[in-house]
Amino acid sequence: MTQTTTDRPSGRAGGAVVPVLAFAGIVVAVMQTLLVPVIKDLPQLLDTTPTDATWVLTSTLLSGAVATPIMGRLGDLYGKRRMLVTSLAVMVVGALVSAFTDDLLLMITGRTLQGVAMGAIPLGIGLMRDMLPRERLGSAMALMSSSIGVGGGLALPAAALVAQHADWHALYFGAAGLGVLAIALTLTVVPESPMRAKGTFDLPGALGLSAGLVLFLLPVSKGSAWGWTSGTTLTLFAAAAVVLLLWGFMELRVPAPLVDLRTTARREVLLTNLASIMVGVSFFVVSLVLPQLLQLPAGHGLGQSMVVAGLCVAPLGLTMMFTAPVYARLSARYGPKTTLILGLLIIAAGYGGGLGLMDAAWQTVVTSVVIGAGIGLAYSSLPALITDAVPASETGAANGLNTLMRSIGTSVSSAVIGMVLAGTADTVGGVEIPTPYGFRISFLIATAAVVVGLVLALFLPTGRPSAHPRLRASSEEDANLERAQAALRGFRGRVLDARGVPVARAEVTLIDRHGRQAGATVSADDGRYALTVPAGGAYVLAARATGHAPLTSPALHGGDGRPVDLDLSLPGETVSA
Repeated sequence: MTQTTTDRPSGRAGGAVVPVLAFAGIVVAVMQTLLVPVIKDLPQLLDTTPTDATWVLTSTLLSGAVATPIMGRLGDLYGKRRMLVTSLAVMVVGALVSAFTDDLLLMITGRTLQGVAMGAIPLGIGLMRDMLPRERLGSAMALMSSSIGVGGGLALPAAALVAQHADWHALYFGAAGLGVLAIALTLTVVPESPMRAKGTFDLPGALGLSAGLVLFLLPVSKGSAWGWTSGTTLTLFAAAAVVLLLWGFMELRVPAPLVDLRTTARREVLLTNLASIMVGVSFFVVSLVLPQLLQLPAGHGLGQSMVVAGLCVAPLGLTMMFTAPVYARLSARYGPKTTLILGLLIIAAGYGGGLGLMDAAWQTVVTSVVIGAGIGLAYSSLPALITDAVPASETGAANGLNTLMRSIGTSVSSAVIGMVLAGTADTVGGVEIPTPYGFRISFLIATAAVVVGLVLALFLPTGRPSAHPRLRASSEEDANLERAQAALRGFRGRVLDARGVPVARAEVTLIDRHGRQAGATVSADDGRYALTVPAGGAYVLAARATGHAPLTSPALHGGDGRPVDLDLSLPGETVSA
C-alpha cells in the first residue's frame, strides 16, 4: 500500500513555501550559467588545453541529466523535501571543491557534484502539487518551472560583474553561500510531503538510464571536437541506442520502475516531453547567441563589455519570472495546452523579429523580452500538463523526466549552434570569430524547433485526462466548483475528531484495490473533503492529521456516478509529529 508517513504534515504549509522553493530553483539554475563570463579564459585559468577545459561544462551537463530523474524518483519514495535538501547540499560541496582549486580534475569533480542539484526543479514542483490548494498551484508551478531560465538569466550579469572585478573563484563561494541559504530556508519553511510512491528504488534501472544518457549526451556535447562522423562519436551513439533499448525492455518488467514507461507513453505525456525538447532548444539558442553578439568587436558584434552584455540579456530571465502570474490567469481560462501554444507562437515571433534586430544593444533587449515572455509561458505550461496526466505518487519522477527532456534540448542546441557558428566564422589573426550570418542561421534553427514544438502541442488532448483530476490555476470559486463536481463521482464528507469537531488541513488519500494512490486532498477549514475516483471499483480512504492517529477505512465502492457520503472520525489519541 502507498505509504503516507511524513516528517512534517502538509497542513503547515505557509505562504512562504512558494518563494522559498522558487529561490532554490533559481540557485540551482545559477550553476548552469555561472562560468559563461569566463569560458574563453578557462584554458589559461586551469593551465590546460581548450579541449580539456570544456569538460568543466560537460561534466555538469552530464551529472544534471543523470541526477534529475533519479532524484525525482527518490523524492517520490523517501520524501521530496529530504531529497531537495540533499541535492542542494551536494551542490554546496561541489561549489566549495571548485572554489578552492585550480586543478582541472578537482574542478571537474566539483562541477559534477554541482550538476546533481538540477533534480531540485522537479522536486519543488512535486512538493507544490502535494501541499498547495488548486487556486495557488498553477502560478506556483509556473514560477518553479521558469526558475531554470530566471536563474540562468539573472546569473549572467552578476557573474560577469564578479568575474570582471574579483578573482573568479569568488563565483563559487557566492554559489555555495546561496546554496546554504536555500537549505536553511527550505528546512525552516517547507514541510515534508506526505505522499509516498509504492515500491523500492530501482537501482538497475538507475544505472541503465545513467549509462544510456552519458553515452548519448557525451557525443552530443563533444561531437564538434571529435567530428560528427568519427568512429568515437558514432560508436557512442550506437552504444547509447542499445543500452537505452535494453533499459526500456527491463523497465517494462520491473514492478516499481525508475520511470513508468507505460505512463510516459501516454499521448499527453509523450507529446509534452517531445515539445519540451523543442522549448529547451529555443531557450538555449538565445542564451548562446546574444552574449556573443553583444561582446564581439564592431564588424562582428556590438562591442559591449561583459557586464553590459549580461545586463542586456538579463530581461530574458526577468520576463520569465513576471510571466508566471500571467500564465496562471491564462491557464485558468483556457488551459495549459492553449498557454503552451501561445508561448510557442510568441517565441517564434521573437526569433523572427530578432533576425532584423541585431544592430544595437537596445534591440537585443527587445528580443530578450519577447522571447523571455514566450519561454516563460511555455515552461510554465509543461509541469501542469505533466501533473495532470500522472498520479500524485509519480509527480517527482514524471517532472524529473520532463526536466531531463529540456536538458536534452539545451544539449542538442549547444552542439548544433556551436557547429553552425564555427562553420560560418571568419578567421582573424588565426582566431575564429562568429559572424552575424551565423547568428541569423542560429535564430532560424530556433524558429524551426519552435514550429516542431507547435505542431506537437496542437496534437495534445484538449480535454481533462480521464484518470486524474485537472490541476490548474483557478480562482477560489473555480476551485470550489471543481471540488463539487469531483464529488459527484467519488467520496465526500468531513474529517472529524473523536468529539465530532471538524479537523482542518487533514490529509485524505484515496487508495485503489492494487494499493496504489488514486487521489489525495486536504480537508477545508470546516473539515470537508471531496475526492473523485478514476473508475468504478473498491477503494480505501486513509486520513491523518497532526495530533491524531491515522485512520484507514474499510473497502468502499465508488465511481458509479453517485457521490458516497462518508465522514472520517480520527482516533483521539495523539501521535508525535
